[in-house]
Amino acid sequence: MFDSLVVELGPWSWWLVGLVLLAAELILPGFFLVWIGLAAIIVGALSLLFWTSAFWVWQVQGLVFAATAVIVTLLGRRYLYNNNQVTDEPFLNQRSAGLVGRTATLDQPIKEGRGRVRLNDTYWTVSGPDLPVGTRVKIVASNGRELTVEPV
Repeated sequence: MFDSLVVELGPWSWWLVGLVLLAAELILPGFFLVWIGLAAIIVGALSLLFWTSAFWVWQVQGLVFAATAVIVTLLGRRYLYNNNQVTDEPFLNQRSAGLVGRTATLDQPIKEGRGRVRLNDTYWTVSGPDLPVGTRVKIVASNGRELTVEPV
């Protein structure tokens, strides 16, 4: 049955596979089937050109589809991940980096270069010059979970 469908549709069978994969992308989570569907459509376009050629047998079509799927997936992922978009929340997943520039009061003194400060119900480890409790400090840098401060 499947063989007869491919024979009847000819080069359009790749277009059908591509459209089915693109439709499946709408139903299934993720963003992967779109690249494979695009590869099937590209092979469908090549099939329109080479369908009557002797070398364009189903084995060659399968190899071209596999290679095209890998290439299109790599190019698509590179485009998506290198497409730096401007956002209104630049420090969304970098909580400590978003604290740089704020001022706070020391909750524990800075002794031997380390102390603690409380910001928004969270205690942060700070580093800086030795200072007593209650000193107002400005956060000048962040390094993961540790903040660097200086007196205001």
